[in-house]
Amino acid sequence: MELEVIRVLMIEDSPDAARLVREELKDAHGDKFELACEGRLSKGLERIEKGSIDVILLDLSLPDSQGYDTFAQVHLHAPNIPIVVLSGDNNESLAVKTVQAGAQDYLIKGEWSIGSMVRSIYFAIDRLRTMDALRSVLFVDKLTGLRNRGGLFILAEQQMNIANRTENGLFVIFVDLNDMKMINDTMGHQEGDHALIEAASIFKETFRTSDIIARIGGDEFVIISIETHKGRADIIEARLRESIRIHNAERSRRYKLSMSVGISYYDPENPVSFNELLSSADKKMYEQKRDVNESSL
Repeated sequence: MELEVIRVLMIEDSPDAARLVREELKDAHGDKFELACEGRLSKGLERIEKGSIDVILLDLSLPDSQGYDTFAQVHLHAPNIPIVVLSGDNNESLAVKTVQAGAQDYLIKGEWSIGSMVRSIYFAIDRLRTMDALRSVLFVDKLTGLRNRGGLFILAEQQMNIANRTENGLFVIFVDLNDMKMINDTMGHQEGDHALIEAASIFKETFRTSDIIARIGGDEFVIISIETHKGRADIIEARLRESIRIHNAERSRRYKLSMSVGISYYDPENPVSFNELLSSADKKMYEQKRDVNESSL
């Protein structure tokens, strides 16, 4: 379905370039495009967090970021928004690298017209929709709408590569729902499925849209929390505990949702494989589960 109004975020430090795009879009297409502009990467990322963006026009050379890392940061924070790169650098290897990493197009400044930009915007949105539809078949858990195990491993590799480049750590959080056998045996598998869906909702409310949330099988979930510091593990778990407490207080049922959690940290200065991180978090989760009455969520 075609969007009535296409909401465009342009991250570009040249006021003249931003004004030109705004005026030409207005002249050629009236109110079809709604353009917001930010002149720094940090401000652009803040705007992305607010949501309601259909496509991003991204200059790679900004006052607070340069080159491929600019794209990597935006793609990290907006994995589900199509990105059209605008660059003054006719660098074929950079263009190929950004497109391979997820950019929908790469336009050289001074070589594009407003018509070619509009076509790129439309194609970017359509291509991402097609890719999302394919991913929803291959990499999405049908019950919860979260990533499945295959989707988790693909995205984990990408995020660890980004963590190595940006030198920002990440957490792997392994979560197991407690008492699922009791729920299924005494209340039926339909109620068990409902508990899994509720758990997914809690994770979505607790973690950022840029974090990766997956159901990897049965009652086991994994969250990859990006751009984090090692000392924040307790804060993350406390936030999850509070979300569950609020969720349980708001609902009347014969049981309360309870979870056991294990957290491992990826330090780019001491790299390990994702399987090692997952195994470490899994082990810590089971250590907590052994004393579920005192330690479970």
